[in-house]
Amino acid sequence: MRIPLSWLREFAQVPAEATAEDVMAELVKVGLEEEAVHRPTDTIRGPIVVGQVLSIVKEPQTNGKTINWCQVRVVPEGQQQTLTGEGIDPSGVQGIICGAHNFVEGDKVVVTLPGAVLPGDFHISARKTYGHLSAGMIASVRELGIGEDHDGILVLSRIGLDPEPGTDAMELLGLYDQAAEINVTPDRSYCFSIRGVAREYAHATGTEFTDPVSKVHAPQVLSGGYGVKLNDDAPIYGKPGCDRFVARTVRGVDATRPTPPWMTSRLRLAGIRSISLPVDISNYVMLELGQPNHCYDLDKLSGDIVVRRATAGEKITTLDDKERTLDAEDLLITDASGPIGIAGVMGGAHTEVSDSTTSVLVEAAHFDEVSIARSRRRHKLPSEASKRFERGVDWQVADVAAQRVVDLLVELAGGTADEAGTDVGTAPDVVIIELPAGYAAARIGIDFTEDHIVTSLEDLGAVVETSAAGHTVTAPSWRNDLETKDDLTEEIARLVGYDKIPATLPVAPPGRGLTRVQQQRRRLIQALADAGLTEVLAYPFVSKAANDTFGVPAEGAARAALKLANPISEEHGFLRTSILPGLIEVAKRNHSRGFRDLALFEAGLVFLPGERLGTASIPPLGAKPSDEVLDALYDGVPDQPLHLAAVLTGHDSPAAPGHAPRAWDWADALDIARVAGDVLGVDLVVTQGRHQAFHPGRAAQIALRTGEVVGYAGELHPKLLAAYDMPARSVALELNADALFEAAADVIVARHISTYPVATQDVALVVPQDVPAGEVLTALREGAGELLEDVALFDVYAGKGIEDGKKSLAFSLRFRADDRTLTADEASAAREGAVAAAHERFGAVQR
Repeated sequence: MRIPLSWLREFAQVPAEATAEDVMAELVKVGLEEEAVHRPTDTIRGPIVVGQVLSIVKEPQTNGKTINWCQVRVVPEGQQQTLTGEGIDPSGVQGIICGAHNFVEGDKVVVTLPGAVLPGDFHISARKTYGHLSAGMIASVRELGIGEDHDGILVLSRIGLDPEPGTDAMELLGLYDQAAEINVTPDRSYCFSIRGVAREYAHATGTEFTDPVSKVHAPQVLSGGYGVKLNDDAPIYGKPGCDRFVARTVRGVDATRPTPPWMTSRLRLAGIRSISLPVDISNYVMLELGQPNHCYDLDKLSGDIVVRRATAGEKITTLDDKERTLDAEDLLITDASGPIGIAGVMGGAHTEVSDSTTSVLVEAAHFDEVSIARSRRRHKLPSEASKRFERGVDWQVADVAAQRVVDLLVELAGGTADEAGTDVGTAPDVVIIELPAGYAAARIGIDFTEDHIVTSLEDLGAVVETSAAGHTVTAPSWRNDLETKDDLTEEIARLVGYDKIPATLPVAPPGRGLTRVQQQRRRLIQALADAGLTEVLAYPFVSKAANDTFGVPAEGAARAALKLANPISEEHGFLRTSILPGLIEVAKRNHSRGFRDLALFEAGLVFLPGERLGTASIPPLGAKPSDEVLDALYDGVPDQPLHLAAVLTGHDSPAAPGHAPRAWDWADALDIARVAGDVLGVDLVVTQGRHQAFHPGRAAQIALRTGEVVGYAGELHPKLLAAYDMPARSVALELNADALFEAAADVIVARHISTYPVATQDVALVVPQDVPAGEVLTALREGAGELLEDVALFDVYAGKGIEDGKKSLAFSLRFRADDRTLTADEASAAREGAVAAAHERFGAVQR
């Protein structure tokens, strides 16, 4: 909404020196949002004055054009020029070349003197042209930036002006005015008017507000006017499409009279172009009072006006000369000839006011917000009227707006108003709200005084009755957003001042904080970041092929996945069942842009649908569903565990003099999995694994001690890397983080650190080739007993000296006691127990 300041000053006490920025700063205090400033003087500067054409000499040119060599007086007759500047003649008469021919000697025009600047940064100066020194320009409305007419220059008598030569034309045409543009939220429709914004400005500044309604004297009762019937046989949600229709008649109108410059200036600043006097008056009143209205050519109407719903397929040609096919929900204004307007949206072309119009029927009606909004959207026909109606208009102001239009038609168009008029409809029930004592203070946190509450609500225009229990508030008719005690509380806080609300942080009750799972998740992500990996976020949308490859270990096994109803692209039409596809895409994109050494990870949800998805019906609105209904809803939601995945490509560090970087390998992927287990206090079991997305011989299965498989790690399959155009030997891992969280102890207890020395012994065991080293290591750990602190595999050998089908596994065993220094015999005994367990389980023999 654009607010011309000169207009606002009529109803609010805006200081004469206040700028649009000053006005917006005040309006922000009461919750309105500033948008922009519209100031003609930002693009146009004087001297621009009124001139009178003294003589015109027509001079044909060789190019076929005829130019006018004009002498124009730009000061009152008998006076000398007081303006100075290069090209300004002291005599007060300027010689000017002009190519337009729509004026004659004696006409008063707008002259831009040398030194002036017009829109488009067009500087005016004296220049030699067509054999003359042209010192200035006679301007058109387009050149002045006040209209689109460029066919000829602006003759002031044609817009009803007869000023003295030398008069400041910028002031005459309202070019010193400026407008503040604000954003109006949908709940404050009354601010789509000068009336509403002036009231808000008065609230913000604590100054007096003059209601423009008080300046209009409308009859208390209207009767005997044009016949109008309200006939809505299919109301939406049971609410009539029109509940008030006011009609007034003005005869003897001269529709060809020019619109006064003060009105066109305000309309232009408000963002509405001037069309004709009756239309301009209609728009002016809409902007001033917030009540849309419409003028019909009375002589083109036939029979009574009937407001009704359309018949499906019915047609109308609207004012924009487009034929529209109507819907049965559309609310129409009709007469005996058929539809003459889409109610609250746009009038019909058949009854449009034209230059030949002499009698005008003025309509000011109140329409249902839902009906207007649906018609506007259905026909893609936004208008200033529909913008207001669909947000809500004051029911009580319709007769005042009609009277205001009538008064202006009489004053400016020379018409005569009929005393008779029409006012049909039923007033809505007033909205009465109970505001308990102390309610506003408890909600806002300010101890509002009685005066604060009563004054704020009365400033809104509400009627307030006070009792010991609180306040009974009758909401004003223009505030259809006030319905509950919370609405009133918000208004009190807004008018008292948001800056008065204390900024007090609530004190968290003891014993609260992050949940156990939240703490575990943070520790896990932080540990991987500390290990040098970079966290990324990939899209959760993948292809079916990606889910089939990464979602199940066995090739060809079916993977249930959720298909998106409206995917961004058909190539990514499923929700992920594994994080690795998206993570590999991120790595591939970085690799294609020259980033070859990558260590990326992501912690995110995967989507694993069960046998049941969704529910047969949706619970009704307005009531909390029962526990059984909620349980059924949750049962239809797919399982969404948190997974952790990482992808490593290239090398672990940049190359440098004296340093050869090491390529990432499968052992690094396993190390990351072990880091995840260590930080959560979960003991992971690593064994040889098989997964279709990983290398057949360089993949590990990761499980808990209970045997539950929680993930895979290792080198990605060479065919998959080739398909994704990824570097060979890239490695990855994926873990079910939720399973790790569940297996983790609630409290991780640090192991006692013994101060006694360690005893180290090595053992090399020969076992069958197919025996996993991890299982041998487990057997050693179990057989060594409580003295064993650590056991690690450090060598695998098969070849000369080792029987075919066998391999040698070399382990380092560390023994330590908490209370003494171990003897060699004690360490050796523990070692022999470990070897015995391996021999019993796998037939292992020492080398």
